[in-house]
Amino acid sequence: MTPTPGPGTRAAWTELLATARRSVADGLVTGTSGNVSVRVDDPALGTLILVTPTGVPYGDLGADDLVAVDPSGRQVLGTLRPTSELPLHLAVHRDRPEARAVVHTHAVHATAASLLVDEIPPVHYVSALFGGPVRVAPYALYGTEALAEAVRAALADRTACLLAHHGTLALAPDLPTAYDRTAQLEWLCHVWLTAAALPARTPRVLSPEQLAEAARKLSGYGQPRD
Repeated sequence: MTPTPGPGTRAAWTELLATARRSVADGLVTGTSGNVSVRVDDPALGTLILVTPTGVPYGDLGADDLVAVDPSGRQVLGTLRPTSELPLHLAVHRDRPEARAVVHTHAVHATAASLLVDEIPPVHYVSALFGGPVRVAPYALYGTEALAEAVRAALADRTACLLAHHGTLALAPDLPTAYDRTAQLEWLCHVWLTAAALPARTPRVLSPEQLAEAARKLSGYGQPRD
């Protein structure tokens, strides 16, 4: 008998698809590049990681195309193959239980920045959203355990990183926050690239004390949550 996901799992899949489609609309991915995952606790099926499938345009996916694996990577739901970056998503979910959502993109400015430096200097206080200067994970072939290990190291004490010659990864307790961090990271890379392009000029950066002050301020940003 085919397992039946609960209403909460189906709602999470709808939100995942909306996030994936938004990444295309916002220019953070092209075609079928990038991928999204979210971890849910299904009453009947246990802990599941919902993931975008590999090689399928997001606009072609619907409610019946739900793809889910268990924490070991065994496919539990769906007939479409999971994203080729499944090892990367599994590693992040395993390492960071507080992060239920992961967004990976091939954003242009962030990918360009990943070719130039080992970390993005804190040229703006949004760096505090990521826990400090954003590290660049060394290059490894996509879809490999080597890439997953490189990203795990780059994410230590951080909520986002760049993947050299590849793109971005952001994590958060929920998909809206993970997506916002992804967009903010792309913006930060754009700002740094623009400033660093001026000849004979080096962009000024914020001190660790200034970043810590910004982090405290940002922790209370927005409307109160119930």
